Amino acid sequence: MNRDSFRPDALETLLAPLEELARSLWLPAIITAAGSLPARLAGVAALREALFEGQLPQDGLAAWLASHVADPMATRLRELDLPLYCRQQDDVADQVTRSLLWHLNRIPDHRDRHGDTEAGAARRAAAEFAADWDATTGEFDEVLRVFEELGDLAQFARWQAVQGLLRSGPWQELLRIRDLLDGLEELRRLIRALGRSRAVEEWGASVVEVQERRERVRERVSRQQWLRLPHIPCETHGLKRSADIARMLPAESALLGHRRLRLLWHARRAERNLLCYDDEDSSVVTVLTEADTWRPRLVPAPGHRLEAGPIIVCVDTSGSMQGAPENVAKAVVLEAMRAARRQGRACHVVAFGGPGELLEHALELDADGLERLLGFIGQSFGGGTDIAEAIELAVRRLAEHGWCRADLVIASDGEFGVTREVAELLRRVRAEQGLRVQGILIGDRETIGLLELCDDIFWLRDWRRYGSQAEVPASPVHSRSLTAMYFPGALRG
Repeated sequence: MNRDSFRPDALETLLAPLEELARSLWLPAIITAAGSLPARLAGVAALREALFEGQLPQDGLAAWLASHVADPMATRLRELDLPLYCRQQDDVADQVTRSLLWHLNRIPDHRDRHGDTEAGAARRAAAEFAADWDATTGEFDEVLRVFEELGDLAQFARWQAVQGLLRSGPWQELLRIRDLLDGLEELRRLIRALGRSRAVEEWGASVVEVQERRERVRERVSRQQWLRLPHIPCETHGLKRSADIARMLPAESALLGHRRLRLLWHARRAERNLLCYDDEDSSVVTVLTEADTWRPRLVPAPGHRLEAGPIIVCVDTSGSMQGAPENVAKAVVLEAMRAARRQGRACHVVAFGGPGELLEHALELDADGLERLLGFIGQSFGGGTDIAEAIELAVRRLAEHGWCRADLVIASDGEFGVTREVAELLRRVRAEQGLRVQGILIGDRETIGLLELCDDIFWLRDWRRYGSQAEVPASPVHSRSLTAMYFPGALRG
């Protein structure tokens, strides 16, 4: 053996393509019985990168596999549109690559067990690869149909849990709710326009930050001050001239015992000229005074509208919402989740019923978030209506980091009342944080409670067509301002 021909770094150079792969792909890429090791490692790395970009390598798999093996595998990848599902999805791209390598390693087994030729065994392995992914791609299609992206649902560590949810009854109900959104385009545009994290031009071409404008207001402020309380024995500060007999010095008292000097004492007392101790007390008190202050307020830049802020959806789940209103309310929640995910926004849903009936869910596109969403979709609406707890919870969320610019959406039939305390709470939050409250009215008329809470009301007139009896005619109500028209004194000033 010629020692001069030995290169210590040769093995490291040979395995260098592994640095571009996840650790979970190292062992399958090394032990797969297809192609030579150097070409295979480079080919697997190129395949994984191309799948993540949503496509196949330019030369398919022919760079490291024989044509009778590469062609059927590449054909199956294209037929199943697997590169589409792998786009920007690390877990899916890794799993597809790992599965392909496993089936390539099965080719010698098929040849020995079934007596196939090399080409026949490769076709059999490709067919089994396609069968493994056929059901999964069907499930991917359902997720894409509902959410328009896979999100974190495609993490294969929890994919079995997601598959169980996709076979449940609430998921079938969610598919039905998704179909309703196709007829609610105006509602979808409304939800997309919610949020105040940034401002965009009306035609949506450029993005700018919102402007913070400081406005001068006069308000009552509290301050603490020291209040002097004279003639209260507490602390002696010195001597003073006074007529206070109780606090005069002993030397002054001695004048009273003298036959002639007592007249001097009476004269000095009349002149308030007796030497007395200077005693007083002091206390801290809080006083209210009016003062000019500067308050920050978020406003859009000129010619821009506000968009893309967090969303808090308060959904009425009372008994009056059963039927078509319930379907529309669930569609509102689904579209809010879709819009939040698509635009990188946070989203919470608060379901309120009667007193004490309050549920809050954080809507995220992962296994836990899907389970929470299906739990909401699967529940039946019933009970009374008490919106006060939902409003208080939403206001608490506004005080948290990242939610100060959120918008509040109330989806209801409007059949609820509002106390003065709740109405005043929202007025104060509007003034201090610029909160906007959007109402989605799923009913025939507005109510006093809905008018007092919402800045704007989107009235869904044809809500009945989304129930089980689509033939029911629309409401004959001609205006959404009946309360203001016929009961003008009912609204609080």
